[in-house]
Amino acid sequence: MRRRQVGEVVTYVINRNINFTNVCIKHCTFCAFSRDHREEEGYFLPLEEVVRRAEEAWALGATEVCIQAGLPPKLDGRYYIDLCRALKRAVPELHLHAFSPEEVLYGCVRSGLPLGEYLSELKAAGLGTLPGTSAEILDQAVRDRIARGRITVEQWVEVITTAHRLGIRTTSTIMYGHVETPAHWVQHLALLRAIQKDTGGFTEFVPLSLVHTEAPMWAKGLVPGVRPGATGAEVVVMHALARVMLGPVIPNIQASWVKEGPKLAQLLLGAGANDLGGTLINESISTAAGAAWGQLVPPAELKRLARDAGRVPAQRDTLYRVLRRFDGDHDEGSPLDRIADPEHRFGSYRRLVASGEFRYRQR
Repeated sequence: MRRRQVGEVVTYVINRNINFTNVCIKHCTFCAFSRDHREEEGYFLPLEEVVRRAEEAWALGATEVCIQAGLPPKLDGRYYIDLCRALKRAVPELHLHAFSPEEVLYGCVRSGLPLGEYLSELKAAGLGTLPGTSAEILDQAVRDRIARGRITVEQWVEVITTAHRLGIRTTSTIMYGHVETPAHWVQHLALLRAIQKDTGGFTEFVPLSLVHTEAPMWAKGLVPGVRPGATGAEVVVMHALARVMLGPVIPNIQASWVKEGPKLAQLLLGAGANDLGGTLINESISTAAGAAWGQLVPPAELKRLARDAGRVPAQRDTLYRVLRRFDGDHDEGSPLDRIADPEHRFGSYRRLVASGEFRYRQR
C-alpha cells in the first residue's frame, strides 16, 4: 500500500524546534517538560532570542521552524500573533509551523477573540501551518484520566477544522502507550480519517509513543494502570495500521526518530512509513521526558537511513513538496552535516533550564 500510494521516496524536512517556554498552567500527567511559574527551572525565551534562533536555522538551510511551548499564566493574548509577525519580518521565506490547538485555544481565551478571527489574524501575521499535537487520544474518558482540564476532543476538532476551513493546513498525531487500548487507536484514526475526507487539510500523520521515563504519570505513579510506553511490536503495528486506515486520504505517515530512535524509525519505513520527520536541531519536550534523541539528526544521516532501507531520500518542505531528490550517493551535503558538537553550538534543554539565563519572571 505504501508503495502504491507514495512510491519509494523517503522524505525529511530541514527544520528547527523552538520551545520558547516550559512554564505552563496545565499539569498533564504525561508531560515532563512543563514547570510551574514559581519553579527555578522555568524559562521564557525573549522575542529577540526566538528570532535569533530562527535566523540561525535559516542560515543553516532550514525551511521551517516548529514553535510550541507551555501555557504561561497571564500571557498576552496577542503574543502568538506578535511572534509570527516578528519572525516573518526577520526571515520572510521561513515557514512557520506553530502553535498546537491547545495554544490556539489559549490565545483565544487570553485575547477574547473568536476562534475564526484569531486564526485569521495568525494567518495574516505569517503562520503557515499548525501542528496537530495536543491530540493525545481523541477519547474524552481517556483524556480525563491522563490530563484533566486539557483541551477537549470537541475543542480540538473545532480548532483543526476551523483552521482547515481558513486554508491553514495541519498535521495530525496520536500519543499512545499509556492507558489506551487498540480500540482507542482505531477510534482515533477513524475520526482523523473522517475529518480528512471532509476538509482535506491534514498534511501527515505522526504516531508518537509515550516516552515514559520522566513522565509524572509513570515516574510519580499518578495514573493507575499506566504502561511504560509502547512496546516495539506496538510501534510497528501502529504505523502499519495508520497506513491501512489513513493511507488513502493521508498518504504521508511519519516515523519519529525522536521518540523511537533512528534505528527503529528506519525499520518503520518497512511498516508503512514514508517520512523521517525533521532535523529539529533543538527538541525539548521528548528530551525532558527521558528520550535519548532530540538534539539533531543531520540530513546526511537521514539520507543514509533511507538509502540503507533501499529507498530514495528527498528533502521536502512542510507541505510535502519535494525540494530535492537524492538519487545518487553523492551530494554537497548540508551545513548541518558539518556541526561536530550540536549541544555546544545550539545549546540543550538541560543546559537551558539549569543556566537561569532566560529564567521565567511573572509577566
